[in-house]
Amino acid sequence: MKHARNATLDLDNGSQPLEFPILSGTMGPDVVDIRTLYAKGGIFTYDPGYLSTASSSSGITFIDGDKGILLYRGYPIEQLAEKCDFLEVCFLLMNGELPNGAQKKSFDNTVTGHTMVHEQLARFYTGFRRDAHPMAVMIGVVGALSAFYHDAMDISDAAHRELSAFRLIAKLPTITAMAYKYNIGQPFVYPRNDLNYAQNFMHMMFATPAEEYKPNPVLARALDRILILHADHEQNASTSTVRLAGSSGANPFACISAGIACLWGPAHGGANEACLNMLEEIGDDSRIGEYIARAKDKDDPFRLSGFGHRVYRNFDPRATLMRETCHEVLDELGLHDDRLFKLALKLEKIALEDEYFIERKLYPNVDFYSGIVQRALGIPASMFTAIFTMARTVGWIAQWSEMISDPEYKIGRPRQLYTGAVTRDVVPIASRK
Repeated sequence: MKHARNATLDLDNGSQPLEFPILSGTMGPDVVDIRTLYAKGGIFTYDPGYLSTASSSSGITFIDGDKGILLYRGYPIEQLAEKCDFLEVCFLLMNGELPNGAQKKSFDNTVTGHTMVHEQLARFYTGFRRDAHPMAVMIGVVGALSAFYHDAMDISDAAHRELSAFRLIAKLPTITAMAYKYNIGQPFVYPRNDLNYAQNFMHMMFATPAEEYKPNPVLARALDRILILHADHEQNASTSTVRLAGSSGANPFACISAGIACLWGPAHGGANEACLNMLEEIGDDSRIGEYIARAKDKDDPFRLSGFGHRVYRNFDPRATLMRETCHEVLDELGLHDDRLFKLALKLEKIALEDEYFIERKLYPNVDFYSGIVQRALGIPASMFTAIFTMARTVGWIAQWSEMISDPEYKIGRPRQLYTGAVTRDVVPIASRK
């Protein structure tokens, strides 16, 4: 961070104006460092939703929402999705650089060596109702990992943090697939070391003891791309949750479990599930006009899921890649005539040509397409957010580790603008009216 100039704040209370350093990163807007604001001026800032507040400094992910740019460690997401697989991206997020051939082989082997889960952990699933939402199961099971791995709980030890990272990246596909199998009443399928990350997950999701399962390479590559596109996304709600939980010194498994709980929300990781539910609600392309009109009506609470984004004021760069993947999958499976897919593509076409959406830059986002792709892969909507969890875990763990190793990190403690009752005395119960 560079400090070359100051910002001056005049509180108009007779005191001298206050000066605060303006810090510059390598890319993006400058920030005013107001850490001493309360000490100097006795006031706080007020910024619900952190619309203009940088909660941390980070060298992992950069987003320029106006230009539609997403970078992992400086690399454009478009290039990573085209030229790398998910474990290469995991190595990049964790280590800052892409691996060479030897590093990639070693990294893949280490992840593969940690994919099994403790047999006692498998028994945890029987404590949940069979019809429990997979995300409820994920929160509990991932949090329970801390009960099994006492050998790497010193968060101040870089080697312990790395081992925990490998365990989480490796075991999340197994835990996710087990949540699905438990839900549908099928036996758990163990991981296979001869398959790559995406293929192995599909094997654990869809194989049965009754017959051999061979992952389709086109579909496995589509899943791998979904994982890459969702691996990290700057200081979003769930990442901020992981950082806040981690700032107290909590173990990494508890922190990731907290991130999963936040991701479950329909405004965050549940958006692609909400999008598919919306398509089911519309039901038929003859009703698209009705729902488009409702979306434009400011008095109607209905909103089109999968369109627009809090950060991107331009086209979501992940959506462009996911759209290509969507058509590759539909072509491979011959599903272009499927009712729901035809409906989605017609809705996409109308929205891209409608002036209302164009003026407001409400383009289809990555959630719109990823839901369609996952449904085509045979993944039920209830599992969409769980797979998002599997992808985002590496981003969470990289962000958590970066924070722990930052000498400036402190426990998170947001301030507030208090609007409750002023000081008052307690009246004895017999005298209260």
